[in-house]
Amino acid sequence: MILLQITAGAAQVATSTTSYVEKITNMAIDYAPKIIGAFLFYVVGSWLIKKVMGILKGLMARNNYDPSLQSFLISLVKVVLLILLLSTVLGIMGVPTTMFGGLLAGAAIGIGAAMNGSLGNLAGGVMMLIFKPFKVGDMIEAQGVVGVVSEQGVFNTTVLTAENKTVFVPNGPLSTGIITNYTTHGNLRVDLSMAIDASTSIDAARSVAIEAMLKHPKVISSPTPEVSVLKVADAMVTLAIRPYCVQADYWDVYFGVQELVKKEWDEKGIAGPKQEKVVINKQG
Repeated sequence: MILLQITAGAAQVATSTTSYVEKITNMAIDYAPKIIGAFLFYVVGSWLIKKVMGILKGLMARNNYDPSLQSFLISLVKVVLLILLLSTVLGIMGVPTTMFGGLLAGAAIGIGAAMNGSLGNLAGGVMMLIFKPFKVGDMIEAQGVVGVVSEQGVFNTTVLTAENKTVFVPNGPLSTGIITNYTTHGNLRVDLSMAIDASTSIDAARSVAIEAMLKHPKVISSPTPEVSVLKVADAMVTLAIRPYCVQADYWDVYFGVQELVKKEWDEKGIAGPKQEKVVINKQG
């Protein structure tokens, strides 16, 4: 009796084992083509992504895209293509991708909400790197800051001011605000104003001022320095003094020309404005 029970148990185990083997064999037969197909698709897809990245790099290099923009766009495109490749591979293997897509969308929304300001700066940086309103080395005025662009990043732009201060300007507001580029045309007009006495000859003051400006080693002769009447009031004539220079010499010319003109006026007898006092005596 015991022998029969042992024999029956062994037969049952053998049947169960055979059943598991058959199931595994059937699964292997069913999934093997999918796994092989998914693997081959992944290999071919990875090769195509590398080719696309190479073509994209070449196009950006030929169009002189900013290195920061090149790196960012290449990384972004590569990540997007890899996500598409992996989701397709999972679909070939029979894995439901609907839930995966939902999780990915939810994660994207959460990350976007948490990085709202940073994404705005990122978008602004990309737009400026594409349209190039300025480049490294340009003198700009934007967001209340005047200085030379020392670095242009994806999230912010670094500006070095005349006081030797380093200012980091976020690209979001920078891209949507007004940007004045002082370097675009190769030279700058330095706007100064200096006053002379109302009785002084304007033509004489103009001639002496232009002669003084041209003595400055960093004032360029073309365009020719200009002197125009800006205002006549309060017993004086205010003159607009307009020398031209290259961007790098702006501050040297700004301060140096005022000193030169003042000295030349003093030497040539061009009088500055005089303060007048009016005294009223009342006799009761």
